[in-house]
Amino acid sequence: MQINLPDVVAEVTEQFDRYEKALTSNDVAVLDELFWDSPHTLRYGATENLYGYDEIQAFRAGRPAVGLARTVLRSVITTYGRDTATANIEFQREGSAAVGRQSQTWIRTPLGWKVAAAHVSLMKTA
Repeated sequence: MQINLPDVVAEVTEQFDRYEKALTSNDVAVLDELFWDSPHTLRYGATENLYGYDEIQAFRAGRPAVGLARTVLRSVITTYGRDTATANIEFQREGSAAVGRQSQTWIRTPLGWKVAAAHVSLMKTA
């Protein structure tokens, strides 16, 4: 297996950047587009566990669009072959003492790169 093929890293980074922009601007249509439309998709959020695309889509549609801005402190994108990748970041929201962590598993589908699994958690800093 080839790790971090430059063209694949560039593809995933482009989609991850689209995700980050959509997340912080509450562009729900792009967020929905970037998640794999499957009952196998999951997202563990800071306060919710969502199983399947339909639950994730419903959550996004009802989420308040305030306080979404954040600063990415560190980002690591790793690709595994041509069809699988992970994207992991640490982030911080303005005025928060906590550091957020986000992990995503991306897969190449016939419709392009999609998030198949995501996890967001917060870690208190000293």
